[in-house]
Amino acid sequence: MSKITTLVNFISKRSISLSVPREGKRNFRKFVIPNKRGSYIHKQRQVGPNPELEIDKRGVRDTGYKLDGRFVEVPEMIPELIVPDLKDFDLKPYVSYKSEDVIQSEFTAQQLFDAVYSKKIVTDFKQGKLDADGLPLEPSEEEKLKPEEAVARAKSTGSDIF
Repeated sequence: MSKITTLVNFISKRSISLSVPREGKRNFRKFVIPNKRGSYIHKQRQVGPNPELEIDKRGVRDTGYKLDGRFVEVPEMIPELIVPDLKDFDLKPYVSYKSEDVIQSEFTAQQLFDAVYSKKIVTDFKQGKLDADGLPLEPSEEEKLKPEEAVARAKSTGSDIF
């Protein structure tokens, strides 16, 4: 029996290889790695005599533009980070995954009217400050607005409608 098993092990098998016949070398030409070697100053020296070469900036934007061979810096193009002061802020900077989902219905026009105007209308009615047509005798600043002015104010910068 041992002779039969050894003969089975020596039987050659034919297999198909899908690898490139270059002894394990890979084709790295499709992986472009621009300007990998050398410092930025070294590359600037190389580009100096040959303006056709460009230095890869790796996603960094210029803060100006070139005009007649010199660089003009534009202050508006310099990035500015605006970071709020959170010294006395009580909330944590993350939301836990254990927090419950908030399910809220749409905020309708009726709910908006009730939240803004209903209290004043009820107090005016109870105090008798409405005329025969139901208009207030002492209108507030919002009630004096014309529809066009209200739309313009709602669309202005700083309002809650975007």
